Amino acid sequence: MFFKNITMACAAAALVSVPTTRASADSGDFAAGIVAGVVGSAIVRNAGKQKRVVRKKTYAKKKPRASVPSHVRQERRDIQTSLNYFGFPAGTPDGVLGRNSRNAISNYQAHMGYAATGQLTDYEKNFLLQSYHRAIAGGAATSQQIAASPTGPRGLLTRYRTEAAGVATAAPQAPTTTVALAPQPQVLGGTTTTTTTVTAGAGAGAATLGTPQTGSLPSFMGQTTEVSLASHCNQVSLLTSTNGGFMTAETMVDTNLALNEQFCLARTYAIAEGEQLASKIQGFTPAQIAQQCEGFGPALREHVAAMSLKPHTAVMQDVSGFVLGTGMSPVQLAGTAKICLSVGYRTDNMDVAIGSALLLAVLGEQVYSELMGHHLAQGFGVSKRTDLALPWYDLGLKAIENGATPVFAPGQPERNALLRKASFSLASNTSALPQVQPASTLPIFKVEP
Repeated sequence: MFFKNITMACAAAALVSVPTTRASADSGDFAAGIVAGVVGSAIVRNAGKQKRVVRKKTYAKKKPRASVPSHVRQERRDIQTSLNYFGFPAGTPDGVLGRNSRNAISNYQAHMGYAATGQLTDYEKNFLLQSYHRAIAGGAATSQQIAASPTGPRGLLTRYRTEAAGVATAAPQAPTTTVALAPQPQVLGGTTTTTTTVTAGAGAGAATLGTPQTGSLPSFMGQTTEVSLASHCNQVSLLTSTNGGFMTAETMVDTNLALNEQFCLARTYAIAEGEQLASKIQGFTPAQIAQQCEGFGPALREHVAAMSLKPHTAVMQDVSGFVLGTGMSPVQLAGTAKICLSVGYRTDNMDVAIGSALLLAVLGEQVYSELMGHHLAQGFGVSKRTDLALPWYDLGLKAIENGATPVFAPGQPERNALLRKASFSLASNTSALPQVQPASTLPIFKVEP
């Protein structure tokens, strides 16, 4: 206790003995210390506040994609498969009804006389799918019906709809040959003309005519039956399916088949393009449009026939004069020609189809010149002249090589190389082909059974 008191006394004495000057100096230091302490405390507090700031991050929630049920996607694949089968190109069946599928649906609707909206109603969808399954199940009978239809597989849809309506389809009739005999000598101041219709039965070798009367001059006006391009393309389609797909430049072993495949493919695209344009015309039904396009045939028949005799430059010059005489604007005439090209191929009217293609080639869309090459190479609507076909092929191919937009199978850039190779092969075989007479030669006196 004593030691504690001594310690406290010494401490008190030390405080008393401090000089005033020292206290004065220390008072300034003390004030400065207080200020520094206040500032430091504020800094510490602010630093603490900054540490406590919590930054909130906002994350945008991704909207989950609406998943398409598997059965819906499969149904869409079936729709695309059915459209492709009936000649309405919808692209690869992937279950996504994109632009190509909508265009194919519009073409299907226009063909059937429905409103071309690009969206299938339940009835249109069910009829399409049921028709596809029926056609597949038909086997060989379906193939025969396709070959007999001028519109190919599309004719099945019309046939099935007619049968569903309770209307019986016409059975094929036995072919008949009409033979007109020359005028007989005057009898009782008049002239008589005898027309005999001979129906050839199955397996009949030739028609037997009655014994002509004495003094008569027989004239056998046998008419040449034109081969249907639609039926031909149906057969080509069957061969393509059997071979596992279209030939390419690398796999081409048959030049003629390769050209026929591309000919029929171009025909399909031309029909689809024209039907799509026709669906946008207001106030006309497809039947009325087809009737109007029939006028292209007589108007351009002379120029179509000239293709078998004249080089392509002379034909195009003549058609240019025809275009100037129509008084129509090039844009209007080109749109009309595309629609009538579709009608011509769909109805198997070669004068309308070839005439429309000639107009398009003259109006600056030279990619359509390929069609004239096909017609001359295969002999549909014109005489078979491979020598005259080659310049038309070259004109269409060069147009694409110079930057023109392809109109037939635009998604296949390798198609140009295939056509170039096939047409060159065709040129090498031209000298070995027999000379074909023009279409305007006299008919052969032959009665077909």
